[in-house]
Amino acid sequence: MTETTAGHAVRAELTASVFRILTEVGASVARGDQLMILESMKMEIPVIATRAGIVASIEAAPDTVVNEGDVLARIAEAS
Repeated sequence: MTETTAGHAVRAELTASVFRILTEVGASVARGDQLMILESMKMEIPVIATRAGIVASIEAAPDTVVNEGDVLARIAEAS
């Protein structure tokens, strides 16, 4: 996870397909909330918010393949 002016990057932990997006831009999230679900080898892998804040962007789309390390979403600090 990295921090930029656009927000804290939430990255894919493995190569997988984006199965479902569970949040939206502008949503308030708490640490531990599920942001999306990836699917790999018939297993569902939750993508978890590692900090509280506001979803600044979602950079993955359902039914697309993401690679390990790809940015999936960004979380900005709540003001």
